[in-house]
Amino acid sequence: MKKLSHEEISKNRSTLSTLHTVTKLPIYVVLNSIRSSYNVGSIFRTSDGAMIEKLFLCGYTPHPPKKEVLKTALGSQDSVSWEYIHDPKEVIQKLKANGIKICALELTESSIPTFKIKKEDFPLALIIGNEITGVSQELLDICDLSIEIPQYGIKQSLNVAVAYGIAVFDLRRIFDS
Repeated sequence: MKKLSHEEISKNRSTLSTLHTVTKLPIYVVLNSIRSSYNVGSIFRTSDGAMIEKLFLCGYTPHPPKKEVLKTALGSQDSVSWEYIHDPKEVIQKLKANGIKICALELTESSIPTFKIKKEDFPLALIIGNEITGVSQELLDICDLSIEIPQYGIKQSLNVAVAYGIAVFDLRRIFDS
């Protein structure tokens, strides 16, 4: 087993100039009032890795050109389509009007494990909530479904950027299958 060099890995990757030719994962991610710039930067990098359609930053979520976001995004703010819109309901209602199913990453009385999403659920808008309070009830009220990451320890949740990474790559696997 030989570790691949950066050059060898880059040969099989898209570039900023070829991104428009790549089929993206039909997921629109809505970040609502994420407080940590480092979590947001990490979510940008994960969004690039999963090749999502678009990232919406809402509420008081920090966004580029904030230095701490850029530090962990490592340039992915240029490869991920993104937009800042203060009101998440405005984004969600627009996506819903375009026939996109609205899904919260949140523990609810009817949430299903991430791996039980069906291919026919795409395109999908995935709402990610605040690190402490999660997705607000106001936003849950306009969702079509909620998904969760099963937890086996004593804690009730994962770091928001980690949870997003698990969820989006579960969704990528389902869509690609």
